[in-house]
Amino acid sequence: MVLFVLFISTMAYVFGEAGSGYGWIYGIIALVFSVFGSFGSYFYSDKAVLALSNAKLTDKNRDYDFYTAAENMRIASGLPMPKLYVIEDQALNAFATGRDPEHGVVVATRGLLQRLDRSDIEGVVAHEMSHIKNFDTRLMMIVAILVGSVALLAHFFMRSMFWGSGNRDKGKGGGIMIVLAIVFAVLAPIIATLIQLAISRRREYLADASAANMTRNPEGLASALEKISVDHAVLQTATSATAHLFISNPFRSKEARSWFTNFFNTHPPIEERIKILRGM
Repeated sequence: MVLFVLFISTMAYVFGEAGSGYGWIYGIIALVFSVFGSFGSYFYSDKAVLALSNAKLTDKNRDYDFYTAAENMRIASGLPMPKLYVIEDQALNAFATGRDPEHGVVVATRGLLQRLDRSDIEGVVAHEMSHIKNFDTRLMMIVAILVGSVALLAHFFMRSMFWGSGNRDKGKGGGIMIVLAIVFAVLAPIIATLIQLAISRRREYLADASAANMTRNPEGLASALEKISVDHAVLQTATSATAHLFISNPFRSKEARSWFTNFFNTHPPIEERIKILRGM
């Protein structure tokens, strides 16, 4: 996380040097905004995600299997009981959010709760509670904010170059600094996004393993993933900003399949996840 913040500050420094020669001022401003953005994400991003997803709080009376599955996993994991939310959508999916176990939230779609077996639901809930236990929810919220900051910086710099703002002739690095800044603006958002996606894929594997250990029944999660994989409904409330949170890519119909384009997927191949679970 510290390296990500320093990377953003370095980007801002290079852009500032190329544009006006005051790179250190831009770097300090970017550092301050990155730190405050990370703190803002830490405290408020879970609320924003729930609002974006149109998720509604539920309870034991309304969703008995969901609630009791979470209760069982709470006992098995030693975690506090998470708040439970439901998205009224027939797509099969779920996600977790919250900055720490004391503020954990597990969200499931209505379709998942209605169409999966009890053991499948327990597997899904265990997977999501594993994300909370492993602090993946905190990590991915902060990483998403930092990746967004990289993209915004690059966008603002390219716009300033296009419109000719700033006094580039006085930049201390001259033409070399401008070229370096353009390279940063083009490549940095791509590299930052690839890092975010790689982190997301690795944490999915870890959550699968943790869920199997929690339930002592890897077949439950494997069965759930198998059913999710053949459901091609697109979750209407999902966005590109929240896709990495879900147990499976909510845009599965658009999921890339080649070895190269897999680098740009938010999730590892679901078939590989099922194979690993059934090999446990």
